[in-house]
Amino acid sequence: MLVLCACLLALVAAGRASAYSQHDLAIQMDDGVQIAATLYEPRAAPPPAGYPAVVALHGLGGKRQDLDFLARALGESFAVLTFDARGHGQSGGLTSIDGPREITDLREIHDWVAARPEIDRTRIGAWGMSLGGGAILRSLVGGVPWGAVETVETWTDLYSALLPQGLSKSGALAQFLNSIPPNRLDPSVAAIRNDALTSTNLPALHAWADVRSSRSQLAKVRTPVFMFQGRRDFAFDVTQAKAGYRLLKGPKRLYVGDFGHAPSRFPGPDIAQVTALGVRWFMRYLAGAPASLAQVSLAPSPWRGKLRAYSALPATRPLVVGLGGADTLSGPGRAQRTSGPLTGKVETFGPPQLKVTARLRGGWSRLVAVLTAKPPRKPEIVISEGGINTSGLSGTRKLTVNMIDVATLIPRGSRFRLTLASSSLAQSPSNLLYLNFPMPAAARISLGPARLVVPILKSPVSR
Repeated sequence: MLVLCACLLALVAAGRASAYSQHDLAIQMDDGVQIAATLYEPRAAPPPAGYPAVVALHGLGGKRQDLDFLARALGESFAVLTFDARGHGQSGGLTSIDGPREITDLREIHDWVAARPEIDRTRIGAWGMSLGGGAILRSLVGGVPWGAVETVETWTDLYSALLPQGLSKSGALAQFLNSIPPNRLDPSVAAIRNDALTSTNLPALHAWADVRSSRSQLAKVRTPVFMFQGRRDFAFDVTQAKAGYRLLKGPKRLYVGDFGHAPSRFPGPDIAQVTALGVRWFMRYLAGAPASLAQVSLAPSPWRGKLRAYSALPATRPLVVGLGGADTLSGPGRAQRTSGPLTGKVETFGPPQLKVTARLRGGWSRLVAVLTAKPPRKPEIVISEGGINTSGLSGTRKLTVNMIDVATLIPRGSRFRLTLASSSLAQSPSNLLYLNFPMPAAARISLGPARLVVPILKSPVSR
């Protein structure tokens, strides 16, 4: 299906290649840094007020050419500006990962586009993926007057995304940081790198992330916003978009699709659907064309070409699983608990929550939980995972681990397996989300019975 989507996009691109022109250029920021960009414009004469326009932003470690597919889809009707973010591609400067300097860049780029005589300054939108989506939302709450925006696989609260419950998704963070050459990282990133990986100096990390987040201010936003989020994205999960969707006060839509950061990928098999919906959104709010779009859409996995539409976030019910047992862990040890078989298929939609009684001693600093399912005669599926920072805790405690919000189909007859340890590697050496850092030799945790609550759709979408 992915090959088919790619072929369709290629055909669309070829058919429209003569409908727009493109020019590479450089835009100078107020600090002298040159931002490399490409401007696409329709070959048809602009309307009296000028072309509507879209500014498109790539992800961390990416480049503007990653967005050629979007420019081609929009280029017949919109002026489109793609650019290499500061510290990326052919642009100068250092990246601070959506810090204040990058938001100033985005404001200046908006104003540069708005100043062009062939463009309608009142109809400029923005599209951003991951790093780019976070920048768009931050610029939006900062007052940049976008006419409509679309965000893809991004965050609304960076701290809760990457350090939920004070425990770093250290493997994901390491991968993100390693995607940028060290000589292109701003000192503000280097200063927090070690703390971010080891879950230390949390107040400083919170302050760093807050400057790059939008959630606390999204309730004041009236701009039309379409959020595209991945079903199984262990970096920026569905809750990042759900929380933003609930807060937004203007026109809004949410699409939960078959793409994302690992264990998913972008583009996913539903890229043609994502692109088509995105074009319709901009046509409606930047070009004034009528378009009817479902309030919330959920793509099945695997993608089969048809969405499930909802008028609001889909209803769920709790699946409660008791997992008895008693284990004492030290070092890289693990505890595993297994349930009985499911009597029917279920599809998760929401963050599973684990409650377990634990006795901590000797400086045990973290607990990681990985939830998997083993279907009959099929490979094991990672359903979700999460962790909690227990630094400074001792004695008997009731711990609650809020896990990642992903949408996953679990076949009938599957058995849940819960792995509890100091890292996700205890579940599998290939599971690198939570890395294993040393703890004191005397560190121990004793675990009692566990209770798992898994939100599932009242009616599964996938099959």
